[in-house]
Amino acid sequence: MKDVPINPMNDFLRAVTRRYFFKQAGFGIGAAALTELLGGFSYAGAPGEATPSPLAPKPPMFAPKAKSIIYLFMVGAPSQVDLLDYKPKLQQYDGQSIPKDILNGERFAFIKGVPKLLGSPYEFRKHGQSGAEISELLPHLGEVADDIAIVRSVHTTQFNHAPAQIFMNTGFQIIGRPSMGAWMTYGLGSECADLPGFVVLISGENQPDGGKACWGSGFLPTVYQGVEFRSQGDPVLFLTNPEGVTPEVRRQSLDALKALNEMELKRNGDPEILTRIASYEMAYRMQSSVPELTDLSKEPESIHRMYGTEPGKKSFANNCLLARRLVERGVRFVQLYHRGWDTHGTSSHDDIINRLPSLCRETDQAAAALIKDLKQRGLLDSTLVVWGGEFGRTPMNEARNQSKFLGRDHHPRAFSFWLAGGGIKPGITLGKTDELGYNPVEDPVDVHDIHATILHLMGIDHTKLTYRFQGRDFRLTDVYGNVVKKLLA
Repeated sequence: MKDVPINPMNDFLRAVTRRYFFKQAGFGIGAAALTELLGGFSYAGAPGEATPSPLAPKPPMFAPKAKSIIYLFMVGAPSQVDLLDYKPKLQQYDGQSIPKDILNGERFAFIKGVPKLLGSPYEFRKHGQSGAEISELLPHLGEVADDIAIVRSVHTTQFNHAPAQIFMNTGFQIIGRPSMGAWMTYGLGSECADLPGFVVLISGENQPDGGKACWGSGFLPTVYQGVEFRSQGDPVLFLTNPEGVTPEVRRQSLDALKALNEMELKRNGDPEILTRIASYEMAYRMQSSVPELTDLSKEPESIHRMYGTEPGKKSFANNCLLARRLVERGVRFVQLYHRGWDTHGTSSHDDIINRLPSLCRETDQAAAALIKDLKQRGLLDSTLVVWGGEFGRTPMNEARNQSKFLGRDHHPRAFSFWLAGGGIKPGITLGKTDELGYNPVEDPVDVHDIHATILHLMGIDHTKLTYRFQGRDFRLTDVYGNVVKKLLA
């Protein structure tokens, strides 16, 4: 089995300077404009010599099950015991102190003393032929229960939001590593010439706690980092020509900038100059492709009813529909972030009685509609859909400062994901937690296992997708990770 072909620019990239590393690390500051390379772009090295685009399509290592990924990241950590992991014993012991032996050596973000167990206030029902047990808060997900695989035994090493989100996205808890989407575009390139290969869509309260490091390129060239599309106004900043600037003037300006940048590239070989040239070129092409792409009003009314979309409004529903439109056009990796799931119970704004149902209403219909829509268009088989947060919530009530609102603290030991399409075995529930939902007791799945499985479905051996940086070969899964074969169709 062959490794991913080495890009011809890697000789440049391996020789990056200390200054270049710090410019790249974490938040990709070096890419102020769009950071996607024009498909088929080349620059003149020696006379008659051309360098292929870093985002030119590359063959997978083996036959893939999926061609695109839509990752629905629920920022703040959904409560698995209220949504996807039914625990009758937790109901039975509601209000009782958790056994002290469970607390030995445990650390919590906010819980103090010996907390009391908190049974879910919501009913669970079995759905579909699979009999998947899903909360009443997710009625639409129940309609597609036979199309999804639920994993109840996910665990992580991080219990604070920012490092946990960075870990879930990059495989490491400290900023500076490439995100999964960046690794994917590095390994497979892009099949879409007029749009970025990795697109980020944000809804909910705000940006993720981990910031742009969640979709950054780390030590990979910034050409591979995610491009954020805004939900309101211009989808991408600086895409529209300034007043008085015609397309002809814009083209002449870009040609002049390209010539100057190519001269500088020949002089010092900085790979970020390639990114700069191609960013401007991609922006030029996107001036025509993006307005049509983001005009959701052209979708039929039946689609808007199914998703619950309102064109022009910032919403998770609009982003789900836009994600479908993006993968239809060949975008490799689309990641949606919806923030607000941090239900500590300090007030009605962050409890599980008021806030959690509100969040489910914001997301459930559209997430299920995405599965239905992809399926009816024949795209679900080639599109992997992933749903989950950075960790889970405790089966105990947090009761911070004696709050009377019900809420749950951070819980990295056990939480739930669901996946669909793209080579995933549908209608299964994998993994099991103990009777309180505290620890996995069957088929534990860690963050690196999730990454290894996603890469496998895209036709990539996670142990062979590497990048040499500062004398070491790095990979998304570091020295860990196993493909979760029970999830594969």
